[in-house]
Amino acid sequence: MRKILAIWAAKLSAVAGRMIGKKSSSTPGDIALKICPDIIKILSKNVKKGIIVTCGTNGKTTTNNLLNTALLKCGYKTVCNNLGANMVNGIATAFAMASSITGKLEADYAVLEIDEASARRVFAHLTPDYMVITNLFRDQLDRYGEIDITVDLLNEAINMAKGVKLILNGDDPLTVQFGEGRDAKYFGISEQVLPQIDETKEGQFCVKCGHEQAYNFFHYSQLGDFYCPNCGNRRPVIDFDATDVDLSGSMKFTVNKNVKIDVNYRGFYNIYNILAVYSALSVMGVDTSGFNSMLADYKPQIGRMELIDLGKPVILNLAKNPAGFNQAIQTVMLDKRKKDVIVAINDLANDGRDVSWLWDVDFDKLSDENLNTLTTTGIRLYDISLRFKYADVKVDNITRSMKEAIKRCLKTDAEVCYVLVNYTALFSTQTTMLEIQKELKTGGYENGK
Repeated sequence: MRKILAIWAAKLSAVAGRMIGKKSSSTPGDIALKICPDIIKILSKNVKKGIIVTCGTNGKTTTNNLLNTALLKCGYKTVCNNLGANMVNGIATAFAMASSITGKLEADYAVLEIDEASARRVFAHLTPDYMVITNLFRDQLDRYGEIDITVDLLNEAINMAKGVKLILNGDDPLTVQFGEGRDAKYFGISEQVLPQIDETKEGQFCVKCGHEQAYNFFHYSQLGDFYCPNCGNRRPVIDFDATDVDLSGSMKFTVNKNVKIDVNYRGFYNIYNILAVYSALSVMGVDTSGFNSMLADYKPQIGRMELIDLGKPVILNLAKNPAGFNQAIQTVMLDKRKKDVIVAINDLANDGRDVSWLWDVDFDKLSDENLNTLTTTGIRLYDISLRFKYADVKVDNITRSMKEAIKRCLKTDAEVCYVLVNYTALFSTQTTMLEIQKELKTGGYENGK
């Protein structure tokens, strides 16, 4: 009875939340857990084929939701927290929403994105069969602390999930260490693709002996073909490797020399997301013969290189830590069109109050001959403007209004506008972009005037 009451309360809460414009991805779970603290444990036992979780600093939402799309395309029923609420209350919401009002859950797979620091708390409620770890970078230092703390928390969670099959990024030395002595498969990119430009690296030192690592080649941050010249620790044998990478038009590459991938995605890092999904499906024994059509069906979450037409293409991207920002900058620079760029930085609780990480971003690489204007905004607009000053990158406009910033860019002769934001600026920026789009369609203003 408590289970059914919890599900009813969660569903009613979700309806009420949506009526007032909330996404209702966590609060319904909070309510359900108060009524029935074991609701996740009870409902997760009804998952027939397996529970797969995705952790990691960057890419976990895309990887998780892409994996869910692939499983749905194959005809499976799933439970998925696809709105990105990745702590215990978000997991409870996903299970409650997937259940009937009689408390019945019918699902082949549970596909769950899990916050790294919350994994051990989630695993107290359910035991995953498969676990993907995408990468580890510094993120929200005031919440997570340095990476070694996150490593300890994940090791604790993995030890709780006895027998879990790990799918790990074999190019990330910080992620590879979780596979030692465990049932693990590795994915990676087995050729040099990008220019070997000096870049700030997160995990510079060998996880075994502490000596500085070396690379045959690297992709970004600490990801690449790494080895330790002191103790011999090195990149593992890759089970699912990408070669023949071509980023000149659509994103093309080959997996294990026989599976051709061709998708219209932006961002080199998406190769890792796609590889993670292909690897997971293969380990799970799911048919991957229609993998390209699975990818084509996927609708990216908000702010993952999301293109909105405002008379010219305006591309919104979430970048919330040094590694993510460096990849966003690289994607912007690979676009040879004349471009305007807007950068918004907030410091609310969900962003992390500490913005010192801005000094670990290679903002100097944002300057090239195709950069038309640069605008800064957000709560910490002066901090980011100062950071650009020290990077010798000229800021053309500083404003507290995102709407003003976008409208100003729509008046320029640039061919495209990129809007790079951290977490709490994301949803409000998308809302602003959609408002401008509506104004354009209804004649509210023309070309930003």
